[in-house]
Amino acid sequence: MKEKFYITTSIIYANAKPHIGHALELLQADVIARWQRLLGKDVFFLTGTDEHGIKVYQSAKNANKKPQEFVNENTQSAKELIKFLNISNTDFIRTTDKKRHWPAVAKIWELLRANGDIYKGSYKGLYSVKEEVYITKTEAESSEYRDTEIIEVEEENYLFRLSKYGEKIKNAYKKYKIVPPHRQKELTNFIDTGLTDISFSRSKDKLPWGIPVPGDDSQIIYVWCDALTNYLSALGYPGKKYEKYWPADIHVIGKDILRFHAIYWPAILMSAGLKLPRKLLVHGFITAEGKKMSKSVGNVMDPLELVKEYGVDPVRYYLLREIPTFDDGDYSKKRFDTLYNSELADKIGNLLSRSITMLKKYSKATVPKPAKADGSPDSTYGYSVIADRMNALQIDKALDEIINIAQAENQYIDSTKPWQLAETGSSKLNDVLYNIIENLRHISIMLYPFLPGTSDKIRQQLGLKPIDPDNFDLDKEKQWGGLKFGHKLGKSEILFPKN
Repeated sequence: MKEKFYITTSIIYANAKPHIGHALELLQADVIARWQRLLGKDVFFLTGTDEHGIKVYQSAKNANKKPQEFVNENTQSAKELIKFLNISNTDFIRTTDKKRHWPAVAKIWELLRANGDIYKGSYKGLYSVKEEVYITKTEAESSEYRDTEIIEVEEENYLFRLSKYGEKIKNAYKKYKIVPPHRQKELTNFIDTGLTDISFSRSKDKLPWGIPVPGDDSQIIYVWCDALTNYLSALGYPGKKYEKYWPADIHVIGKDILRFHAIYWPAILMSAGLKLPRKLLVHGFITAEGKKMSKSVGNVMDPLELVKEYGVDPVRYYLLREIPTFDDGDYSKKRFDTLYNSELADKIGNLLSRSITMLKKYSKATVPKPAKADGSPDSTYGYSVIADRMNALQIDKALDEIINIAQAENQYIDSTKPWQLAETGSSKLNDVLYNIIENLRHISIMLYPFLPGTSDKIRQQLGLKPIDPDNFDLDKEKQWGGLKFGHKLGKSEILFPKN
């Protein structure tokens, strides 16, 4: 039986079309999921849409649309983005799904209430409409909430005893790992200031859009109790089959929702008597040409438009390599063009083109028989480096290593000069040609999690089938000598035409 691996993104908030930050998160999770499949694991990769909450309700109202119609349109946009980015998700969950999602939310609510952690009371406080969260006066005055709509809310609703779980959550961080580590320190500091009980419902008079509180139709379940439960509902919770994949191995999220996943979510699970996730990968924000993206400024990047303009793998490459996995990053058209031309076109595309051309010219488009194939530069060494990087969730650094291998391969060709070996009739020619083409086979494997389309195209030109992770033995394939003497290469084409 295969070892299970359960990875999730945060579900995309359906108050608007998905943006480039959603694309980054989907891609990070996709790389991890594809890598884990290569390792032979049974991967369940979940994404979806968060379709309730006051922001959705107000946005639908402003658009003169019914909430369900409104979220249907934005959910369709999310699904289109997933398809365009070549995301390998196993499932897609919607919080408006009354058959799959609502029963799980109701069950969690009942477990929390049975444990004495949900009670009715009066709540008064400041509320960030954008973040769907109650905040303190100090937070409202901070730069974090400077440009967001803050309203004062006073109403009778249900509260969750978050205050009960501060020390338990801190202790849980010994196992519930947060990457990068400095995020954990931020959370610990926040917990040390003292956790307060949080509002867990809204009056139906003020928010008629959402899941009703079990046994009290006058109240709607607070969006975070609703949304976070998607990680369970998609697995079939409260049915027993959810246990096959739970707990989650990795939740991939943005830093803006860290508190909900690293404080609220563990507390909810503890109260419900359920296991905690194993790891949280937290990414940063993306700016545009050094400026914060804003609709008013007009610099919001539509990832679908980027894919239509450049193609899926160039967009995947830029976001995965240029945006630091753990920190904020910047989108720049100039930088995009530079990376496309200098790395995708030159280091990968040109490497494949010149290699196939030489094999056609000197070996009749077939794999030669080497006398001594030494694997220089030995790309097989790269697997261990990439594995180390992926184990540390350093996605950008793992991709760096592949580019370094491609560059070393180009340098190998330049230093061995196969064209001169052919002119002199050197016996070393077949050895060099074999090393070149076999290293390309390894590069095609390494690239698969990051640029699956490019991997497929390289393998097609090598006369190989695309990688099917369910029928791919990585331990066997990463050994040297996979290409056999006489193997015929495929039809060549330019991978990345220069801009």
